[in-house]
Amino acid sequence: MTLSRALPIVLALAALPVGSAVAQFGGMPGMPGSPGMPGAPGMPGAGFGAPQAPPPACQQLLTYRDETQKHGNALQAAGKKKAPPDEVCKLFNAFLAAEGKLIKGLEENSVLCGVPADVIKQVKAGHGKASQVSKQVCEMAERGAQPAAPSLSEALGTTPTVPDSATASKRGAGTFDTLTGSPLAR
Repeated sequence: MTLSRALPIVLALAALPVGSAVAQFGGMPGMPGSPGMPGAPGMPGAGFGAPQAPPPACQQLLTYRDETQKHGNALQAAGKKKAPPDEVCKLFNAFLAAEGKLIKGLEENSVLCGVPADVIKQVKAGHGKASQVSKQVCEMAERGAQPAAPSLSEALGTTPTVPDSATASKRGAGTFDTLTGSPLAR
């Protein structure tokens, strides 16, 4: 399978786990509608007072999530338009850097922001897959355009015997030269 055919599939698979896994930590403490928080449906104090703002560390996680999603969307767009490998390599590097920040933030603030451990595990697994694909794409970009495969005659070590124009214009008068008429009629 060529890169242009495989790239959209790989990009979708690389970006998909990040979006679904990171979306699971939306119910952070301090966020409106978070379970167990005052103001949440069914909890005492529902509807009273202003909703609390999430802690700054949790807001930063949301920023990292949005940035990672933006880079993932750029990768998917590049796959749909069949961008060259060097462009895709740059996009992958930006995506992996953003995802690395997100993973670090998730690990550091998982308790404060209520991020489940399985979400971190899923994001890390997706990051590993994306790193492998990035490595392959960047290697392909470094190699540049691949030379065309050899023809059958080149692979067999023979040269095609096509007559040149000087030989083709000469007409023989041999016995077996029936294309130009009968040799007996001359």
